[in-house]
Amino acid sequence: MMKLIEDLPPGVVGVEAGGTVSAEDYERVLVPAVEAARADAPDGRVSLLYVLGHEMPDFTVGAGWQDAKLGLGQLRSWNRIGVVTDTDWIRHAIHSVGWLVPGEVRVYPVEDLDAARAWVTAS
Repeated sequence: MMKLIEDLPPGVVGVEAGGTVSAEDYERVLVPAVEAARADAPDGRVSLLYVLGHEMPDFTVGAGWQDAKLGLGQLRSWNRIGVVTDTDWIRHAIHSVGWLVPGEVRVYPVEDLDAARAWVTAS
């Protein structure tokens, strides 16, 4: 399941993932929100606050594919991506490959959610 985080400025999308995340969650929730934010952003670039929480959600194979498509399909559209998680392997993976993503990518522990939100929403 994906739930949008409210009260973010134009050009910023926030999403919290939990439980089982499916391809339908991407198609119904995240992709339309990213497309709308890109249309609202003056430069067409989007910042993303992605909250995975204390426990890693269960991503279906279709969700993994949708995640890859979204990331690669919007390659030049990313400004800042803040990932909030306490899952060590996710933190290490992002630190290892985050440099491949255009824009800035940072990982925050769950206890620093407010700092992640502040960084993602900063101009």
